[in-house]
Amino acid sequence: MTQSTDLGPEDRKIVTLARSARARNGVPEGAAVRDETGRTYVAGTVALESLQLSALRTAVAMAVASGAESLEAAAVVSGADALTTEDLAAVRDLGGAGTPVFLAGPDGEVRTRAEAG
Repeated sequence: MTQSTDLGPEDRKIVTLARSARARNGVPEGAAVRDETGRTYVAGTVALESLQLSALRTAVAMAVASGAESLEAAAVVSGADALTTEDLAAVRDLGGAGTPVFLAGPDGEVRTRAEAG
């Protein structure tokens, strides 16, 4: 487990942004990613009848659609116990295998630090 206080300020920022998206939108998950230029993209779960996307896959899609060429880090705030393979694959596709992905609980405390690969 990685304590949120052990994170650098930029990683703490994306965890906070993900937590805010979850709370503000009343969705099961919030996510944020940081691209190679330091820009952040924040998203919540998409749950339409015709479209189902996790918050992290939505944030990655937003980064791609905005012209990001890589990711530095990603964060998800969720009640889930683990990151899904699909979410890790989306981060890996844009950021590479070593991109850190943080999973935090609703309280913002990071429970897991994984690499996208």
